[in-house]
Amino acid sequence: MRRFLLSFATSLGLIAVPVAAHAAENAGGVPACEGCQAPLVRAAADAKRQNDRARDAWRHPVESLSFFGVEPDMKVGEYAPGGEWYSRFLGLYLGEKGKLVGLFFDPTSGPFDEKRQAGIVAAAAKYPQDVATFTGLPATNFAAMTLKDVPEAQKGTFDRILIPRMLHNMLNWNNADSELKAMRELLKPDGMIGIEQHRAKADAPYSYANGSKGYLREADVIRLMELNGFELVGSSDINANPKDSANWPAGVWTLPPTLALKDQDRAKYQSIGESDRMTLLFRKRP
Repeated sequence: MRRFLLSFATSLGLIAVPVAAHAAENAGGVPACEGCQAPLVRAAADAKRQNDRARDAWRHPVESLSFFGVEPDMKVGEYAPGGEWYSRFLGLYLGEKGKLVGLFFDPTSGPFDEKRQAGIVAAAAKYPQDVATFTGLPATNFAAMTLKDVPEAQKGTFDRILIPRMLHNMLNWNNADSELKAMRELLKPDGMIGIEQHRAKADAPYSYANGSKGYLREADVIRLMELNGFELVGSSDINANPKDSANWPAGVWTLPPTLALKDQDRAKYQSIGESDRMTLLFRKRP
């Protein structure tokens, strides 16, 4: 669950939902994802994903990317790729017509020592080849960068940026504002950010919903994005899980895939599944 991306080892559904269902769900006018459904289903069914497919039932890549309006010819940034589960899917989906760019956090923006900073830079350097090796496509079809000193030529060129289950770390590291501002610069004037994030209860106390447990309140996420120059376009319960009580003493890492408590009843938590998650789409506002 992306508990700590610096390990670069955390792993980030194949039920095709009509795009019209997503468009109807959002009064804010989520762009119709015309032409993306069939390519998304093909990517999900690709034989290369044999080891990744079991998690689709919880992570719903087809439905989520359709909701985010990610077309196969777009330039898309994935923030903090980590274990590259989402990258492998996006590589298959975008690799031929679009452009997938791994966006690694600014090594100097958080509580990272020199060794960890070097690890972030190294992970970004090898990212294109990682995705190329999995997809069988040329490494030049993919790219990566850290958000430190973003090149001028990259600003205003991204159609979408995706932030899967990472905002809690950004708040813990006290770099959410600076990272979001950098991502805003990368987006086109009508560009959008898609967020999937572990969802705390609406009345959760600050001590539980400050990022330290992995869960954030949806209202707080919306306010954070608004303060950083974005407007909410729509929300979806694609990744909701009503079985998750979102009040675990050990936080979201109690649940799969981490199952962090050594003495826990694994069958119990496996039956609950992965966390309840908000799925939100924001547009860069003028």
